[in-house]
Amino acid sequence: MSSLIELLPKVVSEGRREANRILDGLSSASRITLQTNELIQPQKESGKVQILDDGIEYKDDWKNRLVYGDNLLVMQALLAGDPSTDLPSMRGKIDLIYIDPPYDSKTDYRTKIELPGANIDSRPTVLEQFAYADTWSANIDGEDVKGTAAYLKYMYPRLVMMRELLSERGTIYVHMDDNIGSYLRVILDDIFGKENFRGEIIWQLGTGAKSRKFFSNQHNTIYCLSKTDNWIFNADNKKIREPFAEVSLNMHFKNVDENGRRYRIRKVNGKEYKYYADEGRMRGTVWTDISSMVSNSPIMSETTGYATQKPEKLIELLMEASSLPGSIVADFFGGSGTTAAVAEKLGRKWITSDIGKPATMIMRKRFIDNDANEFLYQSIGDYQREQLSSNFGSRYRIGDLSQIVLNLYGAVPFREDENPRRNLGRIPRTKRLVYVASPSELVSPNTIKRAIDEMNSFQGGWDKVTLLGWNFRGDLGAYLETVKEYQDKTLTIEVIPPDLLDQLKSKSSFKKLSDKVAVDPDGTVRTPIRFSSLQYLTVKDPIIDGNNITIELENYVILSSDSLPLDQKNKEKMNEVIARDPLAMIEYWSVDPNYDGNVFRSQWQDYRQNTDNDGDPLHVITKVTLPLSEYRTGYVAVRAVDVFGFESEVIINIED
Repeated sequence: MSSLIELLPKVVSEGRREANRILDGLSSASRITLQTNELIQPQKESGKVQILDDGIEYKDDWKNRLVYGDNLLVMQALLAGDPSTDLPSMRGKIDLIYIDPPYDSKTDYRTKIELPGANIDSRPTVLEQFAYADTWSANIDGEDVKGTAAYLKYMYPRLVMMRELLSERGTIYVHMDDNIGSYLRVILDDIFGKENFRGEIIWQLGTGAKSRKFFSNQHNTIYCLSKTDNWIFNADNKKIREPFAEVSLNMHFKNVDENGRRYRIRKVNGKEYKYYADEGRMRGTVWTDISSMVSNSPIMSETTGYATQKPEKLIELLMEASSLPGSIVADFFGGSGTTAAVAEKLGRKWITSDIGKPATMIMRKRFIDNDANEFLYQSIGDYQREQLSSNFGSRYRIGDLSQIVLNLYGAVPFREDENPRRNLGRIPRTKRLVYVASPSELVSPNTIKRAIDEMNSFQGGWDKVTLLGWNFRGDLGAYLETVKEYQDKTLTIEVIPPDLLDQLKSKSSFKKLSDKVAVDPDGTVRTPIRFSSLQYLTVKDPIIDGNNITIELENYVILSSDSLPLDQKNKEKMNEVIARDPLAMIEYWSVDPNYDGNVFRSQWQDYRQNTDNDGDPLHVITKVTLPLSEYRTGYVAVRAVDVFGFESEVIINIED
C-alpha cells in the first residue's frame, strides 16, 4: 500500500482533472440547476400572520439561500447559474467563504430525536455520512485507499469550486483540527497559491481531554487564504482590535490630549501621526477569549443541539475582518447555520448548504427563530441524474440504472426488444410486475396510471404491479387516499432509497449487493436494499370564514421504520409512537395561503421546539387560522417535514 506522501501527487493530479471536468461542463445544456422548494417568509406566531398582498412574483434583486445537497453539486449549480429562474452565476461574487468541514476524525455522529415518550437514536444515512461519520474511501490511481488521502481527494475539487466562487477581493477561512490540518494546508497552497496564504488563527477552546501520555490538545486551527493580493481586510474595524496591555500603555502612551485620550506619536515617511490608545491594537492570531460550545459555557443560549456548532463570536470576528456590509458570504458545510445567522445579523447576504437533512432542518428553524429576512430553501434539481453521471460517467443511461434497481429489488428485467425503456421486470414465480420510474420524474397520478396500464396490458396482463420511484409529488398522498381500496389489492408503491447511488460508487458494490438478493418459493423478496412505503400527509377540509381560512392537520403516514437508519430497539420505539401519535412525527410544517402552482411561498411556519404557540416543545400545533389575500389564486398549499427530513405536501382547491 502506498504511503500518504506517495499518494499526494496523485491526489492533486486527479483532483485537478475532476475540477477541470466540472468547470468545462458548466455551460452545457445538462448543467446542474437548483430547484426552489420553498420561499420562506419567517412568521412562527399564528396570531401575528400578515399575508403579503404583492401578487405572486418573487424575483427580487437577491434572496439568501439555504440549499440541501452535496456541496460539490451545489457549487456547480451556483457557478453555472440558471437564467430560467433568474438566478445568475455566482462566479467571482462571494467575498467571504468560511467552512468547517469534517476533520477525518472517524467520529460517528448520530442524530438524537426526542419524541413524546421516546428518545430515538438515528444513524446517519449513507448519503449523510460524508457530513456526519467523517469516514472516507476512494480509488486513487487504481488503488483503493481510506482515511486522509481519500479525504484530501474529496476536498480538492470542492476547494477549487470555492476559489472560482470567490471575488477578486475574496477570502476563505478553513477551520481544521490537528487530524488533517497540516495535510490540507498543502492542498490549499496548491489551489490558492502559497503567496496568497494570509496566516493561521489558533483558537484556544478552553476544553479538551486531559492526557497522561501527551499534552492536552485544546485548540483548533483556522487557515486564511485570499484569491489575490488585493483582499478585503478591515484593519481599522474596532471589533477586530483589542486593548493594549497595561505595560504597553504605560511605556508608549504617555501623552494625553484635551479630551483626556492617551496617545503616542509615530513617524511614518517623515510625517508625524497620533495613535490613540483607545483604538486598541490589531488582534493577534492566538484567540483565547472565545468560549467553545460546552455545557457550562456562557454562550449556551446559542446552542441548537448540533454536535459541531461553533460560537457566533468566532464567526463575527472573521466576517468583520474580511467582508463588508452587503457582501455575499457562504458556508458549504453549513451545519447549525452559524455563518448564515451571523451574516444576517451583520447585514451581509448569505448562501449556506449541507448534505445532511438534520442540518438543513436545524438551520431553517434557526433562521425563522431569528426573524431572518425571507430566504429560499433549495435543493439539487435532479440529484439522481447528477450522481449517476458523477459515479458512472456521462454515457451511462437511465435505462441502465433502471436495470440495476430491478435486479436489486429481486425482479428479472424483460428483454429490451419487449421493453424499450428497460424499466419493467417481474418477480419470479409470481404474477407481479415491477415498474421503475425515471430518476428525473416526479411520480404523479399519471405515473401511477401508466404503471396500472402496464399491469393490465403488458404480455397479456398481471395480477399486481409494484411501482418503484425516486421522487414523488408532494400532493400524491391525497390521490392515494382516493384509490386506497384499489391500491391495497393490486398496486404497491415503494421508495427507492435516496442513498442507493452512493452505495453503488465502486464497480464491485453492485455485485456484492446483488449477490445478497434472493426470492423465496412463495415470491417473497429478500434484498439488502431498504425499499420503503411512501409517506404522506392528510389535511382536514379547510374552513373559510370571511377572509380567514382554518387549516388543520389530520394524519401523517410515515415511511416504514424498516427504511429508516434505526437499529431494532429504536424501530420498536418509533413504531409505538407512530401507533399512538402519528402527528408527533412532524418536525416542521408551513402554509402558502396563495399557492401559485410554481413557488411555495411559506408565509407561516410551526415546528417542534417553537413554544410561542402552545408551550409544547415536542409537538407542532395542528391547526392554524390565517388571513386570505385579496390576490388569492384559489389554492392553498400545506407542506410538512418529518423528524427524519422526509417531505410531504397537500394542495387544496378552496374555490370548489
